[in-house]
Amino acid sequence: MAGTLRSRNRRNIDETMEETPTKQAPVIEALSSNTATSDIEIYAKEVLHSLISDNLPPTPNNFSLYFDRLLEEKSESLRKQIHSMLELEESNDAENSIELEKILKQGFGSIKGILGATANLYKNMSLMTKILDQRKKELGAHPEIQEAVGIITTLEGDVSKLNSILKTQSSQMKEIYDNTAKIVKKVENETIFDNQFGVYNKRYLLTKLEQEMGLIKEFKHASSLIMIELSRELKKSINNEKATLLMTRTIARLLLKTSRRSDIVAHYGKGVFIMLLKHTDIKSAQKASERLCDLVSNSNFFLADREIQLKISIGVTNIDSIHSVEEIIVSVMDGVELAYANKDVDYAISLRS
Repeated sequence: MAGTLRSRNRRNIDETMEETPTKQAPVIEALSSNTATSDIEIYAKEVLHSLISDNLPPTPNNFSLYFDRLLEEKSESLRKQIHSMLELEESNDAENSIELEKILKQGFGSIKGILGATANLYKNMSLMTKILDQRKKELGAHPEIQEAVGIITTLEGDVSKLNSILKTQSSQMKEIYDNTAKIVKKVENETIFDNQFGVYNKRYLLTKLEQEMGLIKEFKHASSLIMIELSRELKKSINNEKATLLMTRTIARLLLKTSRRSDIVAHYGKGVFIMLLKHTDIKSAQKASERLCDLVSNSNFFLADREIQLKISIGVTNIDSIHSVEEIIVSVMDGVELAYANKDVDYAISLRS
């Protein structure tokens, strides 16, 4: 494993996340005299031209990737124009799956709450039975109030019947809960969403990484992987688990804010995130890392009366079809360690030999 360090070079945060050079394609900008439809038609032809120039098949997936990437190089007015059109037809299967996952988990939580309430009711009824039994014993010590003892005996029998019914229903609820838990567990094994940070989960990331490796083997394009984590020194200085979680969630939101639609932002585990940058070479991934570091460092976090400057460490590596998924993950982890080893940088590039 060979690693190379890169010093951070401050840049304009508003620059695009992707700057991979492509072969020359016609430069098209929106003109005030053109309609929105003609603008997007012209732009679509440019995207198709770029795909063909790069010897990539114009499949829907490749077209979408290039559509997003080339758009970053256009004027702000054209970007806004096209984004507004895209919002009108927004329909993402992955996002729909995420919403279904959320609803399923909420439903399971409700069932769990019902079970808890039923269990508490059963406990209270059991307590009532014990109280009645105690009062019956107390009244039994006074022969002059045998009539009251008889009433309590009758009431005790009624409560006992109700308690027996409730116990049966509680057992039925427990069985329903257990069956639902099994269903939810099966669904969780197929989920793609990390509920804690609002990004994709590790399972989905590894699946997409393996798919991208297959595409790279077939079409020979460049893609990169970056790993991001909240600075360990910052977490150590804070020494507050709740505050660390809130800061990590802030990092997740910033990653989503700056990522392209074609990028995969996922929680790898323990507050560490990985971004899969499709059709992005190391140079462009390096620039993306610089902008992420700048963006995060300009986002302050307030803890009580203390203002904290957020800081992240990033590892960068390339994706190829030669090494395994595990080796690529290890490589990007090595990049993070290289960044920590050099106090003058916030990110480092790790290249496999």
